[in-house]
Formats: sequence, C-alpha cells, structure tokens
Amino acid sequence: MTLEEIKQALLASYESDGGINHLDGTNLPDQESVGCLAVDFMHLLFPGFFEHHALTKQQVPAATGKRLAEVADLLSVVIERSLRFAKQPDPRSRAAELSMQLLRELRALRRLVHTDVSAAYHGDPAARSIDEIILAYPCVLVISLQRIAHVLYKLGVPLVPRMLTEYAHERTGCDIHPGAQIGPHFFIDHCTGVVIGETARIGEHVKIYQGVTLGAKSFEVDDEGNPVKGVKRHPDVEDHVTIYAHATILGGDTRLGAHSVVGANVWLMNSIPPHSLAYNKGSMLAIRPRKKREDMVVTLRSEDVPVGNDWVI
Repeated sequence: MTLEEIKQALLASYESDGGINHLDGTNLPDQESVGCLAVDFMHLLFPGFFEHHALTKQQVPAATGKRLAEVADLLSVVIERSLRFAKQPDPRSRAAELSMQLLRELRALRRLVHTDVSAAYHGDPAARSIDEIILAYPCVLVISLQRIAHVLYKLGVPLVPRMLTEYAHERTGCDIHPGAQIGPHFFIDHCTGVVIGETARIGEHVKIYQGVTLGAKSFEVDDEGNPVKGVKRHPDVEDHVTIYAHATILGGDTRLGAHSVVGANVWLMNSIPPHSLAYNKGSMLAIRPRKKREDMVVTLRSEDVPVGNDWVI
C-alpha cells in the first residue's frame, strides 16, 4: 500500500469505527501541559532541588512568583478544557476558581509531603540524606503528585487528576489513583508495581513495598452489566501497618488493623485485627497476633525454640 492508500484506509476507519475518535469535540487537556504542571508542582514543593542552576534565598521570591503565575495560567486552561469536556456550566470562571483553590493548598501539601520524605529517610537504612530521598526516590514524585491530584479529585475536576497520577505512574511504575485517601508519613519502598485503588483509605505511618496491590475483590454491575461507579471497592489500611513485597489485599470491606504486618506474597481478602501478623505458611495463609517487642526478644533467646519455628516480624 502507498501512503495515500494508508491515509484513505485510516480515514475510512475514522468514519466507520467510532468510539475512539474525538473529532469536532471540545479541546481536551493535553498530556504535555499536564506534564509541565507536574514538573512545576515539584519545583514549588521542593524549591532548589530540580533547578538547572543553584537557587539562592534571595532569588526564591521572584522565582516562586514567576512559577506560580505560570502554573495558575496553565492550570486554569487545563481545568477549563476538562470542565468543557464534562459540559459543566461557566467553565472559564469556574476553572480560575478551582485553580486558586488548589494553589491555596500548596503550603499544607508541603507540610504533608515533608512527612512522607521523613518516613522514607527513617524507613530505609540505605538512605544517606534527605537530599538523596528527594532526588532519587520514586515514591517522592508518586506520593507528592497523588496528594495534589487528590485535592483536584475532591474538587470534582474531571480528567486532570488522573492524568497527573498517570504522569507519575509512567515514570515510576507505581499507580496510585487520585481518589485514594492517604495519611501522613507514607512510604513506598522501591515503588515499582504498586497499585492502590480509588476507594482505598490509608492511615498514618504506613509502609509498603514493591508490587503491593490494594485492589478490588469484585464490583457491582448494573442491569446492563456495566460496573457501578462510586462504591467502596478497595481496602482500608489503619495506622502503623507494614505490607511487604507483592502482597495483594482486596475488597472494600477488608481492613488491616493498626500495627499489623502483612508478609510478602500474601493474598488477603478478609480483615485482620490490630497487632496481627499475616504470612504464608506452606500453602496456607496464617494470621496470628504479633508479639510485643520485649516478648520477641525473650522468645528468640530461649533454648526451647525449635528450628523452623515461626519468628515475629
């Protein structure tokens, strides 16, 4: 086939195979603009870390003012396009209002992401400095952009929140839906392959490892077999929980109790109480209470502990 024949075949496809065309419609938010916003947000959250040239304290006011003005303009344009797509009334003025609402949250978001950076530093013995965490740990990008996207999600902005988190997903392999509710001091070690669903709720001081899924066990469908939107489908994780690599926790009614540990490769579809240890024992899933640290020390020193006995994590 010649190029002209290929063009004609594509044009015929555009006419006959609908559903993946967006022609004669509204101007959609574009990935390049959302990517620029993601970069600018990281600059605003972590001034001086991602510059081409060193930033002095004297330069910060002017640099911050310039970047904020640029972000406000671009964010308004991107949100306006998303509102027009959703056929919401008065999209231009509403977009400007929503943009300012997000930007007003930046100071609070900085305090929140500071706890995440601290959790990464204290949660990984390989970390040598806070600077290394911010520059080299993928969880900083993923969690920071998710927290920004979550604000837009709560404000009801269409499309843009998901595009922001997908920017981070593409770069890190970690997929956190903007609807997920995440408390402070959140750390994802290694990051790759983590999936956290829309209705997941995560408490404070939670640590998870690569490959962890907080997913849906099943979902309701309507009379035509389409998924029902907006129902609770993903687990709740209470405070001070650790989830090790490649564990899969499913279901909107599944709750991991506070101070629990879920071992690697565990498949869990039921709640566990606080201070529990869930782990694979042979082909079976075992769940038992975690022992207190002082009890653990005594147990491990006891001469009565047989080889292969279950140790406390």
